[in-house]
Amino acid sequence: MNKTVYDFAIVGAGMAGASLAAELADDARVLVLEAEDQPGYHTTGRSAAFWEECYGGPEIVPLTLASGKMLRDGGFLSPRGALYVARREDTAKIDRFIERFSGTGVTIERLGRDALAERVTGLKAAWCDAVWEPACADIDVAGLHAHYLSRARKGGIELAMRARLSGVRRAGDEWRLRTEDGREFTAKVLVNAAGAWADPVARLAGAKPLNIIPLLRTVAQVVVDPPVPADQPLVLDISGQFYFKPDNGRIWLSPHDETPTIAHDAAPDEMAVAEAIDRFQRVVDCKIERVERKWAGLRSFAPDRAPVYGFDDTIDGFAWFAGQGGYGIQTAPAAAVLMADTLLGRETSQAVRQIDRNLYLPSRFA
Repeated sequence: MNKTVYDFAIVGAGMAGASLAAELADDARVLVLEAEDQPGYHTTGRSAAFWEECYGGPEIVPLTLASGKMLRDGGFLSPRGALYVARREDTAKIDRFIERFSGTGVTIERLGRDALAERVTGLKAAWCDAVWEPACADIDVAGLHAHYLSRARKGGIELAMRARLSGVRRAGDEWRLRTEDGREFTAKVLVNAAGAWADPVARLAGAKPLNIIPLLRTVAQVVVDPPVPADQPLVLDISGQFYFKPDNGRIWLSPHDETPTIAHDAAPDEMAVAEAIDRFQRVVDCKIERVERKWAGLRSFAPDRAPVYGFDDTIDGFAWFAGQGGYGIQTAPAAAVLMADTLLGRETSQAVRQIDRNLYLPSRFA
């Protein structure tokens, strides 16, 4: 048995666990338990890799905007721009979208057909209205994840791989943790950053699950003719039926599927890939020559679709850092600082002072 008593044991070494470990490393003894052979295998490594101000809704905007500054300062963003597009029969949805985000701090502009067609090559005539979001950017997800893991290691954290939890019990003011291969660890606080596995980890610890549901999202990488210019924006349907963006001469596209599932090693749904292709070809006049790659990830949401950050109300020493949905990577910098402030009991850091942490507390489900 490892004799070290850690201040914090974080379950999960994806973007959530890695970023939090990095923020805690200088002030605490931190253990990160990762069930897989490599960190970030399930969701972090399968991200569509964009930072988009409106993604997740107005409740997520404060986290996104605060994270955007940190990501830009760190060199992890590359300009892209985003368009929410609509057909004539859906223009009322554009009106509601603009009203919904009014006063949130996002930068958006309405575009008509001519300006829209200038930004999307081969756009079919039915698509005539849009919201332009100039600040949208690509995220270097792998670089950001590696950055956090490096910071965490330099701070002295211990990363245990192939360490799937099999037993958790509270002994006094400590957690006794056992992994499937028989390793044992002790920590004062157990932090649930297990993504799609958040509810199963909570059950192991004796905490009430919060009904955090994994939703399957399918993405395909395709070759098109004519090729799409590399500087074209991310294009999203105002009705939530698709999104696509260029990537190294290819197109990444998704039918924006959200299929409830269980926590598992997700595989792409062939019907979803076919739907993505069909919807893409209804928007842009080009030929898909072949599907080069396809994958799927799990996006885990709490019932109100807002993240869950903070200590559990009923189980001492158990904290939630879960339910980040599809915006977990673009909000990771601010979320990690906010959560580290909570765990360490320190004054709210300047970088996240404008964020109301009460919006994300587990107690809202009580």
